[in-house]
Amino acid sequence: MKTMTVLERHAARLLAEGSTEEGFTLIELLIVMSVMLILMTLAVPQLLKLRKQANETSAVQSVRTIGQAQLQYNSAYPANGFSCSLTTLGGDPKAGAPTAQASQLIAPDLSTGQKAGYTFAITNCTKVTVNNQDMYTSYEITAVPQSIGKSGDRGFCSDENNTIRYDPAGGTNCTQPIQ
Repeated sequence: MKTMTVLERHAARLLAEGSTEEGFTLIELLIVMSVMLILMTLAVPQLLKLRKQANETSAVQSVRTIGQAQLQYNSAYPANGFSCSLTTLGGDPKAGAPTAQASQLIAPDLSTGQKAGYTFAITNCTKVTVNNQDMYTSYEITAVPQSIGKSGDRGFCSDENNTIRYDPAGGTNCTQPIQ
């Protein structure tokens, strides 16, 4: 007489009782997938819109920061006037004391000109020469989306008066004031 192992007895009992585990049918899985796709279709555009708004808010704040840094630079280095480059307003605090070429007034990520889906620049600088020293008397700060419609919809500008305006087309033709 042959003795049955524990595994064989368990297998025999399962065969005798019949399998009661059924799981999900294909139709049930398809219905769940369809509901998930519908929810994602509604949620994804909203998330993209929120991201664009966050990028635009960050760009406006960065333009304000650059404008404030320009005023501080003009006060700290009056012989130079304003700065005509972001790298001059930036600089690494570990490199030593601030200088006119690296004033350490803005964060290093902003001084690269790229932040939160926007490209920043200081343009339209007006230079005069006083006592054989070049001095910038005016400037324009621009912030344009890296991908119009994706990273942002509007471009932003400011000048030495620190009035921020925007271009609804995403460029640098800023005519509308920020409210």
